[in-house]
Amino acid sequence: MKIRVFFALFVIISLLLSNQAADAQIVKPKEVIKEQGTNRINSRIEQGVDEGFNKIEEGVGSLFKKNKKDNGEEEEAEANESETGADAEEKEDEGKPAAKPQKQKVESYTQYDFVPGDRILYFEDFSQDAVGDFPALWTSNGSGEVKTVNIASGKWLHMNGEDAVYCYSKTVVFPDNFIVEFDIIPDEEYRNGIVFTMYEENPEDPKEINDDLYPGKSGFHIILASEGWETKGYTNDPEGEWIEGQASKNPVITGQVNHVTIWIQKRRARIYHQGAKVLDVPTNIYAHTKFNKILFSGWDRASWPMVTNIKITTAAPDTRSKLITEGRLTTYGITFDVNKADIRPESYGTLNDIAAVLKENPTVRVKIIGHTDSDGDDALNLDLSKRRAESVKTELSSKFGIDASRMQTEGAGESKPLTPNDTPANKAMNRRVEFIKL
Repeated sequence: MKIRVFFALFVIISLLLSNQAADAQIVKPKEVIKEQGTNRINSRIEQGVDEGFNKIEEGVGSLFKKNKKDNGEEEEAEANESETGADAEEKEDEGKPAAKPQKQKVESYTQYDFVPGDRILYFEDFSQDAVGDFPALWTSNGSGEVKTVNIASGKWLHMNGEDAVYCYSKTVVFPDNFIVEFDIIPDEEYRNGIVFTMYEENPEDPKEINDDLYPGKSGFHIILASEGWETKGYTNDPEGEWIEGQASKNPVITGQVNHVTIWIQKRRARIYHQGAKVLDVPTNIYAHTKFNKILFSGWDRASWPMVTNIKITTAAPDTRSKLITEGRLTTYGITFDVNKADIRPESYGTLNDIAAVLKENPTVRVKIIGHTDSDGDDALNLDLSKRRAESVKTELSSKFGIDASRMQTEGAGESKPLTPNDTPANKAMNRRVEFIKL
C-alpha cells in the first residue's frame, strides 16, 4: 500500500513540475527579460507558479487524506473534502499574493488636506496618442511608447530609455499655489526610481530636450524610489546649494497603480501617497523660482515605470466666498473611478472643505450637479452624471454629517461643456462637480 501511495505521489509531482517547467521555458528567455515594464505588469507568471505548487500540495493532501481513511479517520477526511463556498476559497487563497488591494475608502484619507482649485492648468492621459507611438506633445532623448495595461484603464507612457529624459514640449504657467497629481506603475525591477522635475527654463538657453542634471535657472526634483522619497530644491546661481527633504513613509509599490499628489505652496512642498502625507518641507524651494516646465528622468537602467493622468490644478480656493457669496462653486477636487460613480479617496480634502462651509452656514441649501465630457453615449453620460451627483450627496451626508434635506442633485451629462471636448485637457475641464446655492 505504501509503495503504491508514494509511486502515485511521485507521478503527480513529476507531471505538475514538468508542466510548470515547460511554462517557465516559454516565458523566461533572456530576450524577454529585457522588456521589463509592461511584461512584468501584464504577466501572471508568479501567480501561475503559485497555483502549480498549490495543486501539488492539494495532490499530496488528498493522498494523505486517503491514508488517514485507511487508519480509521475517514470522517475527518470527508469533512475536510466537503468544504465549499467562502471557507474553501479562503483556504485555497492562503499563501497567494492578492490580485488587487482592497479599495480604499474616502474616510481613510483624512491626512489629505489639499483642495484642488477651479482651474486645470495642464492634463495629460495620452488618449489622443495611438498605442505604440511616442506621445505627440512630449519629446525625449531615449525610447518610449504609449501602451495599455491589464491592471488599469486608459493609456500609459512607458518610459524605457537608458539615462533618458522625457520632457513636455510646451510651457505651463504655474501659480504660487498649485497641485500636481499623476498615476505611476513601477515594474518589479524598480529600485532607484525616477525623478519628476519642475523647473524654470533659462530664457537665454532654452532646451527642447533638457538632460542637464539641474535643468533651467532653478527647479525642484522629486525622487520616487522603492524605499522612500527625496526632494531637492536647486538653483544654478554660483552660490546656490541644494535644499533637501527625505522620507521613507509609504513609498511607491511595484506592480500596481500608485496615485501621487504634490502640493506646492510657494516654498513649501507636501507629498501625499496611500492615504498619508509622506513629506512636508516648509522651505524646500528657492523663493525666486517661477516654474514653467516639467520632465521625467532617471538612472534606473533595469527598469522604467509607466505614467498617466498627469494633472496640474490651482490649489486652496476660497470655498466659502465662492459658494456663499458668489453662489456657485466649481471643483475638480472630487474625482471618480473611470465610468463609475465611486468617489476616489483623494477627494477627501475637497469634501471636507465643502462640508465645513455648509456646517458654518446651516441655513444654506445647495444643488449638486455632475458633468461629464463628450466621450461615449449621451444617455449613458447623463445617467453617470446623475449617479455621481447622488454619490457626492450621500458622501457628504453619511461621512461628513450634512443633512441630506439640504442637498438636491442633478445630472447634466455632456450638455453644458465649459470648453470644446477636443483635447485631454479640455475634456478634463468639462468633467467637474458644481455646487449651486439655492
